[in-house]
Amino acid sequence: MSLYLVQHGKSLAKNVDPEKGLSEEGQSEVEMIAAVARGYGVTVSAVFHSGKKRARQTADIFSTALDVKGGSLQRSGLNPLDDVTEIAHSLSADENQMLVGHLPFMERLTSYLITGSIDKPVFKFQNGGIVCLDQDLENRLWFIKWALMPNID
Repeated sequence: MSLYLVQHGKSLAKNVDPEKGLSEEGQSEVEMIAAVARGYGVTVSAVFHSGKKRARQTADIFSTALDVKGGSLQRSGLNPLDDVTEIAHSLSADENQMLVGHLPFMERLTSYLITGSIDKPVFKFQNGGIVCLDQDLENRLWFIKWALMPNID
């Protein structure tokens, strides 16, 4: 099973859009990364998002590009300050899933899955980027398999 973790695309300022939907740049970058993922043959059975507008829009772009049946779905537990252990312990090894959310949640979840601690950073996310985690089924350990980011900084 692969787990694809995505930080939502760049969003508009709250004074421009109170719900902080995707900016044009954010939408463009997410569409680019989603197209690259599709070109590499990434497949997911489900795309889950936090419910916040920018995460939903990002998830919709990925679910469309990756031809996910049923589109994207809202899932509780993906907000910026939610407890990562709830999601971590609910992951299924039966299917490839994509989670679209926010910082610091995404970085904490990655750290927790790999090191067992949210306080040991292992990856710096970018808006609209994907981090693919995989799990060694023999010893149940997670590792970063690859990442696609809008910018190389």
